Amino acid sequence: MSIVVTGATGHLGRLIVSALLRRGVPAGEIVALARDTGRLADLAGRGIVVRQADYNDPESLRAAFAGADKLMFVSGSEVGQRALQHRNVIAAAREAGVGLVVYTSITRADTSSMILAREHLETERELAASGLPYVILRNSWYLENYTGQLPTYLEHGVAGAAGEGRVSAATRADYAEAAAAVLTGAGEPNRVYELGGEPFTLAELAAELSRQTGREIGYVDLPVEKYAEVLVGAGVPEPFAAVLADSDRGIAQGELHVQGDDLATLIGQRPTTLAEALRAAL
Repeated sequence: MSIVVTGATGHLGRLIVSALLRRGVPAGEIVALARDTGRLADLAGRGIVVRQADYNDPESLRAAFAGADKLMFVSGSEVGQRALQHRNVIAAAREAGVGLVVYTSITRADTSSMILAREHLETERELAASGLPYVILRNSWYLENYTGQLPTYLEHGVAGAAGEGRVSAATRADYAEAAAAVLTGAGEPNRVYELGGEPFTLAELAAELSRQTGREIGYVDLPVEKYAEVLVGAGVPEPFAAVLADSDRGIAQGELHVQGDDLATLIGQRPTTLAEALRAAL
């Protein structure tokens, strides 16, 4: 059996490779892909097969997928370019006769109004029409999106445009574990799983951070346009700031709030909570 993992130099891709190893998949049956294979030298040293591939290069994808039984298709990171890139991946997987494609999408991609959901929905439709067996993992937000901003929160407080909306964030490790579970036999083919952890508001994030640090940390809710300006002022490139602010708008409308317990079911335990993630990061 051969399991190909795209985007293996990224945080999620690496965690998926590690989760597969923990589940007993032999290193020689895991193929890790990257545009720059030099960044995968440590994985190669562990016996994992390393191949070069680029979502913009169909020929590299066809070569990388040769002999693949299963494909862990981690979505690309270049917003605005992903629709074409993802079509390349799906076409190459179809040519290679891959037995199962597992794709990382976003919560409620079929009904979400978020900018980030558009290319995911197009990819989901392309995958469903391809004739390939597939599983779609619709991941909500990463808890790391918040724990990574702790220095800013501690100095300036929490700001956003999410109102009282709840976000079902979970750790990358939990999402990776769910992906590895599906790749090793859990779940059902041609099914969509909505994945997320225990939901919280950004005001609750600020309150929990206050409780754990003993400091008074508040949440300031801003209009979407103003929040985008704040992000740009903090050094975030304008196009990405617009996407982040729009995502907070989506949170306010409940578009990253997951109903059900698909994540817990797939990983066999309760996902990491906000309180636990903050405690580990402080």
